Amino acid sequence: MSDLVRFKFYETALEANRDKQILAENGINSFIANEQLIQSDWLLSQAVGGIQLQVFEEDLEKAGKVLQDYKDNEQYSLEVEHTIENPEFDFVCPKCGSNHIYRDDRATSFFGISFLTSHKFVCYYCGNEFTHE
Repeated sequence: MSDLVRFKFYETALEANRDKQILAENGINSFIANEQLIQSDWLLSQAVGGIQLQVFEEDLEKAGKVLQDYKDNEQYSLEVEHTIENPEFDFVCPKCGSNHIYRDDRATSFFGISFLTSHKFVCYYCGNEFTHE
């Protein structure tokens, strides 16, 4: 069996676990390093190299292709409801009218902790990114 190699780095455990699941669905074993350590003290992230997704060396190329295909084609789209009860926000997606939306804090956060309020939103249903103030 070959050695584990660092494949990708993440700021949040959610992103790392999403990619780990995508790889697992395609028959690729992967492991997440430093997840608990960084979740318990995010200031250690720089010292340990962030949350790391690791794969076996022999799967490195295949893993890169699988995640690139996911990104390019969105083959594994989320199955979500068009509308939900008790939505977090009182407005809807301007493209499809769904109230199933979330605030995109990636641009205003540091290692998963948001310091500023973002006005950028994403629709779970259609993937539309939009701003709302």
